Amino acid sequence: MRPGQWIKNLFVFAPLLFSAKLLNLPDVIATVVAFFAFSFAASSIYVLNDLVDVESDRLHETKRHTRMLAAGKVRKPVAIAVAVLLVLASAALGASMPKVLAVIAVYLLVNVAYSFWLKHQPVLDIFCIASGFVLRVTAGAQAINVELSAWMAVTTFSLALFLAAMKRKAELKQSAGAGRQVLQSYTPELVSMFATVSASSAVVFYSLYCLSTKPAMTVTIPVVLFGIMRYWFVSDKSERSQNPSDTIFRDWQLAMAALIWLALSAYALTSTSLW
Repeated sequence: MRPGQWIKNLFVFAPLLFSAKLLNLPDVIATVVAFFAFSFAASSIYVLNDLVDVESDRLHETKRHTRMLAAGKVRKPVAIAVAVLLVLASAALGASMPKVLAVIAVYLLVNVAYSFWLKHQPVLDIFCIASGFVLRVTAGAQAINVELSAWMAVTTFSLALFLAAMKRKAELKQSAGAGRQVLQSYTPELVSMFATVSASSAVVFYSLYCLSTKPAMTVTIPVVLFGIMRYWFVSDKSERSQNPSDTIFRDWQLAMAALIWLALSAYALTSTSLW
């Protein structure tokens, strides 16, 4: 189920923050419900991925020990039952929010396609990963009935592309292209270029939003720049493939930057007009 990866689903809270509804209890409750509904759905996809990749995981240096199926600690019928129960739990939680359920359904369909085919398609695999973050933000917006900001969508997508490209770069560094099939189509130089373009886009779009719509948030731009550069630094120095959540949790400077950004954003957004 990988609950440690649920940190990615915190993107569901972005619309709540940027619409300055942090103190509106019904909206907070709705967002929390959407968060867990999305988390259960995401966990079902992790189980599916483990089912699909069980044979290759058994040949992997670390996954053969850390993945329950590959390590032989969980049988396939049990894993299938768990995946089904997680989807049902997600549907039950989101039953009162049909629009959120629709977004989750799209997420499930995209990721089922990713598990069986899209993850083997160069470039498309990275875009597929990034789309999941935009869908998380969309679910958060639907939960509190606010329109998804174009600024939020394009900035989230650019940032997610950066994280996905950096993940592929780390995987290339660790396996030299011998791991995932799609890695054989990439080179470190190419994914570094992808990361540069994506990070630049994220910073530009975020800065334009701050300068044109929320001048009070201009103070957060240096924090965002530091976070991106620090993430790149930590990922480049690491000798193993890391997920974004692992990197943030293990580096105190990144964690502090995230908290500072959250505090400054909350102050700026609750003291000025809505996004």
